[in-house]
Amino acid sequence: MATVEVRDLRKHFDDTVAVDGIDLASTEGEFLVLLGPSGCGKTTLLRMIAGLETPTSGEIYIADELMNGLPPRARKIAMVFQSYALYPHMTVFRNIAFPLKAEGLDPEQRRDKVEWAARLLDIDRHLDRRPRHLSGGERQRVALARALVREPSIFLLDEPLSNLDAKLRAAARDDLLEFQNRMGITTVYVTHDQVEAMGMGDRIAVMEHGRIRQFGTPDEIYHHPADTFVATFIGSPPMNLLHRSDHLVGFRPESFLPEALNGHDPTRTSFAFQVNRVENLGSDRYLYGTVPGLDEQTKVISRLPSTVSIPIEPQREHQFTVAEDDLKFFDKETGSSIPSRPL
Repeated sequence: MATVEVRDLRKHFDDTVAVDGIDLASTEGEFLVLLGPSGCGKTTLLRMIAGLETPTSGEIYIADELMNGLPPRARKIAMVFQSYALYPHMTVFRNIAFPLKAEGLDPEQRRDKVEWAARLLDIDRHLDRRPRHLSGGERQRVALARALVREPSIFLLDEPLSNLDAKLRAAARDDLLEFQNRMGITTVYVTHDQVEAMGMGDRIAVMEHGRIRQFGTPDEIYHHPADTFVATFIGSPPMNLLHRSDHLVGFRPESFLPEALNGHDPTRTSFAFQVNRVENLGSDRYLYGTVPGLDEQTKVISRLPSTVSIPIEPQREHQFTVAEDDLKFFDKETGSSIPSRPL
């Protein structure tokens, strides 16, 4: 197994700074996710690790060896793109075998490796078919098999599931994680989808404007966001943020619960909640409103699971509470997380 590390990595395109001084290191066998909105620099970072883009400055290490200046084929990496880049006129077998043929491997060895990868990814029955006859999930597996036969030290995956519909994407996530866990290959995965990031990543680097805003486990990023960008980018619905004099108070919608559920628990902070609209989604109820007396201008959301059957009427004020440990505080100027403040 190998690791990936970048040190003070930068990439400029004329006057545009795509990657702005990133330091990042994986552990062996880790599933590391680069998460952020479109244009944040995550794909550019991945392409520099792969050797497809040349850094403006900084260093890239794979297995503790400096990679700067080396071509992709010398880095022992395999990359799977969003489009899969399969050859439509070739069979599945020939698509998977293509990199082995380019390396000059003899036909018998090629066949052994292709059949091994196809069995591993459960596509061995499709070896004689062409990509157009496969489903999106099967095409993704062909792309993974083609990468796997090269026996890479590192997998680099650039939004490989984004072309799949929602149901198939969920199944493909499970397949991909099972495959990665079985192989134990260090993987760097790019996505803009927080569900993918939270469900798949051992650790997540949340990016914005070419910089990493927070790097940590899904639990750390969700429950202890480093700043207001992370707090509102992660979570659906996002964290509520209420304005105070010199700071912001944040809490997750699922932490904002009717007082009747907890009584007058002294470890919980009580808020008046003016509910304006109730949205019933079956598994959850979303309550939309404001907090009179604290911040009447900012909309607040509560998410109640279907197991909470307490009636909540719209156009009325209700008492809601948040556990003190679930309250987060942020500097109003910088957006950075700060110690707790009195309400």
